[in-house]
Amino acid sequence: MGEFTIQISNDLVNQLVDDGMPKKKTRKSRRKVARDTEKSQSNETRKPESAVFPAWPVQPPLHVPGTFPAQPLQSELESIRSTLQESEKVLERLQKQEENMLQEVTQKAKDLHDKEYKLPNPKPEPCTAERFATLSCYKEHIKDPLKCASLVTSFADCLRRFGRLGDK
Repeated sequence: MGEFTIQISNDLVNQLVDDGMPKKKTRKSRRKVARDTEKSQSNETRKPESAVFPAWPVQPPLHVPGTFPAQPLQSELESIRSTLQESEKVLERLQKQEENMLQEVTQKAKDLHDKEYKLPNPKPEPCTAERFATLSCYKEHIKDPLKCASLVTSFADCLRRFGRLGDK
């Protein structure tokens, strides 16, 4: 998981030794003097705690103000609103641009479709005028169709010219 180091100071060793042995007055006085000198030496040679645990740096205290000033919030709010309005304008422009592009693409697709699938021009039917004249004559003279003989002959001649009749 993590590496931990344990440092045992001379004071701790001396304290453990003193607890384990019977106390003598002479030794105790000597020990006190020795302990005081060892404390001063150990304090001088002892590393600061931040050096003992380099993975855990000491961070400065965090100061959070209790109340926020109203003026900076208003300016930030105004800048956010202006950014929002600009974004909305950009969005509207992009939507208009999209609509225009969609119309252009639709029109171009329609044009291409019309060019690709255009029906060939039908051949004009020959002798349409003679045909209509003959039909109208027959409608007018239902009881006497022989009166339309000249129109029928001209219609037949026209058809022969264009090769429609089998007499050719």
